[in-house]
Amino acid sequence: MDNLGLQFISEIVGTFLLILLGCGVVANVALAKTKGFNGGFLLVNFGWGIGVFAGVTAAYYSGAHLNPAVTIGLWVNNPNSMSIGTVLVYIAGQLIGAFLGAVGAWLVYKQHFDDEPAPGNKLGVFSTGPAIRSYGWNLVSEIFGTFVLVFVVIAFGRGGDANTNVPAGLAALGAFPVALLVVGIGASLGGPTGYAINPARDLGPRIAHALLPIRGKGPSDWSYSWVPVVGPIIGGVLAGLLAHPLLPILANR
Repeated sequence: MDNLGLQFISEIVGTFLLILLGCGVVANVALAKTKGFNGGFLLVNFGWGIGVFAGVTAAYYSGAHLNPAVTIGLWVNNPNSMSIGTVLVYIAGQLIGAFLGAVGAWLVYKQHFDDEPAPGNKLGVFSTGPAIRSYGWNLVSEIFGTFVLVFVVIAFGRGGDANTNVPAGLAALGAFPVALLVVGIGASLGGPTGYAINPARDLGPRIAHALLPIRGKGPSDWSYSWVPVVGPIIGGVLAGLLAHPLLPILANR
């Protein structure tokens, strides 16, 4: 298998772990009769942070993007770092991994999904939703949260590994710092929308929700689904563009 094929698998594995643990902590907090029921939003923040830690650690080979907004933001910042083909392969791996991770979380909590009476709680395990539905302001929330994520990734280091042709990514920060960054974004900026900050994180599990035979699941809220896709992409692109004037030392390397 060639280098890009291995990077594709790396992105699938890393994103699978991220979503398995991330959707898993939401299920533990939201679904009936779980040990973590009503554990609170901060527990969700830490669960997603640990999910990022696990995913970044496992996806070291590809640079651990785990997020189309990160991949696109890094490419916008330095188009020579990846080809368009590599960008598309990474995004495909992230979507596949996210879908599979959501399926895994459903299998772990299958009995609790069956016992949960509220369709909204079931959907909330898979995808994000706004506390106050206002598409424009929800979009702003996702743009800002993702901007912070991608901008800090670029600030820590863009170069990747020239010896292995691995693009830069979340692994450039190290697993523990990026996990803390995600916890911080959730605690500070995640209240309005549940902070998808990752198109694959929301779209892959939302597709899983639509396809899986979940008892009493209700609709998948496709009318909102564009917000956690478009917002993070805009945030990632802005971070990639603004890193040049705002991080001149890195931009001139």
